[in-house]
Amino acid sequence: MDRLHAIEVFLEIAERGSLTRAADALSLSLPSVVRTLAALERHLGVRLFNRNTRRLAITEEGRVYREHSLAIRAAVAESEQAMSRAQAEPTGSITVTASVKFGELHVAPLVASYLQRYPSVELQLLLLDRVVNLVEEGIDLAVRIASLPDSSLVARHVADVHQVIAASPALIESWGQPQQPQDLASLPCIRFDGFGDARLWEFSSAGRRERIKIDGRMGCNTVGANLTACMAGQGFGRFLHYQVLGAIERGELVPVLQAYAPKARPLSLVYPRNRHGSARLSTLAEHLSEGLRERLRPHTLNECSPA
Repeated sequence: MDRLHAIEVFLEIAERGSLTRAADALSLSLPSVVRTLAALERHLGVRLFNRNTRRLAITEEGRVYREHSLAIRAAVAESEQAMSRAQAEPTGSITVTASVKFGELHVAPLVASYLQRYPSVELQLLLLDRVVNLVEEGIDLAVRIASLPDSSLVARHVADVHQVIAASPALIESWGQPQQPQDLASLPCIRFDGFGDARLWEFSSAGRRERIKIDGRMGCNTVGANLTACMAGQGFGRFLHYQVLGAIERGELVPVLQAYAPKARPLSLVYPRNRHGSARLSTLAEHLSEGLRERLRPHTLNECSPA
């Protein structure tokens, strides 16, 4: 059995939800697709789809295998592109999007260094605090900090981003430092609209998700306003770690409840599958991936916490 071929057949079936449509898309006969799927399931020892005469549904094992298969396909494509990259100087235009604060801090400097390296590329950087539809809005690559369930996109994991609850030293001196998430319910907090539910803050306690309802006199809708208000002592603030590391290093903010932080969010480079082959996108993805890992590697809470 050609495993790479079997993976392509499996992914096409999963994406189209039909053996017949998968066969048409791959220009294969329906019996060939059925045989390939059956051979793959025998090899793996699991059923990837539940199917009858009217319906085809992916199993839980199929969903897990699909995630691994997408990563394998992306890795193969990247390897093939790497072999030809030296022969093709990147040219043309490319559009990239990221959130405003992260884009300003990390993406913009890397974009600038990329353009210095490849003078034949023109790049448009769109910093937006909303999730955009890459295909509909004509965007080639997005830097996203979130889980990415959309199978029509390629997601290249770069790093993990953690939640931080922080407050000014003066506020902690006045109100005390919370010892557990429930303590925040009786403390002043800043309601930030750009980070999930502004009044429900998520934590992890004994491996279980816990949500705490918070309150405070101030709400805001931008990271900058949230950070300024927090440093000014208006309340405890909720952030992603890259947003507050500078303030923590300078002693302007103090992180709290670090032991209760929820599961980290993945930072990924995301792009439509049909645009992966261009030299400019491949080289930019590589440049951003290496650069972001390097920029975020030293930014751990332990290193930034006050002694």
